[in-house]
Amino acid sequence: MIKKILKKIVPKRFILLYHKFLAVFANFIYGKPSEKIIVIGVTGTSGKSTVVNLIGRILEEAGFSVGWVSTLNFKIGKKEWINEMKMTMPGRFALQRILKKMVKSGCQYAIIETSSEGIIQYRHLGINYDILVFTNLSPEHIERHGGFENYKKAKGKLFKHLEKCSIKFLNGKEIKKITVINLDDENADYFLKFPAQIKYGYRINKTKIEDKQQKNVKIIYPDKINFTSEGSEFQIKNLKFQIKLLGKFNIYNSLAAISVALSQDIDLSICQKALEKIKGIPGRMQIIVNKPFKIIVDYAHTPDSLEKVYQTISVIPHSKLICVFGSAGGGRDKWKRPKLGEIASKYCQEVILTNEDPYDENPENIIQQIASGIKNNKFYKIVDRYKAIEKAIDLAQEEDIIIITGKGSEKCIMGPNGKRIPWDDAETVKKIIKEKRPKLDKI
Repeated sequence: MIKKILKKIVPKRFILLYHKFLAVFANFIYGKPSEKIIVIGVTGTSGKSTVVNLIGRILEEAGFSVGWVSTLNFKIGKKEWINEMKMTMPGRFALQRILKKMVKSGCQYAIIETSSEGIIQYRHLGINYDILVFTNLSPEHIERHGGFENYKKAKGKLFKHLEKCSIKFLNGKEIKKITVINLDDENADYFLKFPAQIKYGYRINKTKIEDKQQKNVKIIYPDKINFTSEGSEFQIKNLKFQIKLLGKFNIYNSLAAISVALSQDIDLSICQKALEKIKGIPGRMQIIVNKPFKIIVDYAHTPDSLEKVYQTISVIPHSKLICVFGSAGGGRDKWKRPKLGEIASKYCQEVILTNEDPYDENPENIIQQIASGIKNNKFYKIVDRYKAIEKAIDLAQEEDIIIITGKGSEKCIMGPNGKRIPWDDAETVKKIIKEKRPKLDKI
């Protein structure tokens, strides 16, 4: 409450100076840990947490000790735990403290999921990045940033920051400043304009490259792409990858991680071995139930990411698609609510609208705004998320797919006045399935 009042009465420039001071001071207090470790930053609208985890697993397969910070989880060496902060990028002191622990634990790499919110609050200051990864960009946090262009520029500030980061020498070796860009994203050229000693790009679309910005870019692209109900297959330089991650977007995520690995002179065969070991990413296209129907949990909460999830599921043989979702974050990004409803009605035969993270907003109002975008579909409005998931399971028949989005692996629902209500989509599904097992056995 006090923070909200201060934001209204204190001029913005003083708030920004305050954030900058905290970032610089935190870096100083913890002994500038990012100077002693190779730091990889991952930014974009979607896929960030998955890319962080994929990069980390490849580096570990190559024999390195790794630490990371993501919306999904934290890791320092062999210790890994769930991120329960409801914050992608921790505050300045928390972030520097984690980096110091990584250095103390002997980690050679730190991977930081770097959000636009973190960037505009200068949480990235005081961190000497070495590699930056851009995954993609689509409308998100538009109200917070005051438009899509401002949102893009916020991401761009991270790449400008890389220019100012000093070159490190670790164990007698110069650490190059590198950028890795998704060349299929329509904003790729904007991010390619920022200087780097080495630039990598990854793409799936094999259109002829004529853009001057991409002339000196080391490009990674796959051949023989194939999607299955169990994952994806692709080939790079005659080496076949068979990953257990669903969807085209997870091929992009894999290519981002492979590009980072190649930039560190890690052999492609090590990338293959690491990626093929990964059975799934918690809360990211996570299959909770396989038979007699599938139940999948995913974090998707933007129009772009939600549509990609539905498109991925659409190629899996099924009778009907049942979706359960709300709208991540009450009090923000209200523009996307009707759009989410429209997308759901386009792909799903049964739509169930429910509570997600209402914060101080009335969840029924959020649901009604999503419903305004639904066209010609029967839908249900069930505020209680438990009952909404239960309804989906009641509706499901053999060969159907239930997709529950918005929460992923998060462990709470955010209610009024910052209240955290314990929650877990995957565990809720398991509980309901266990209770309804006699009925399911008859399907």
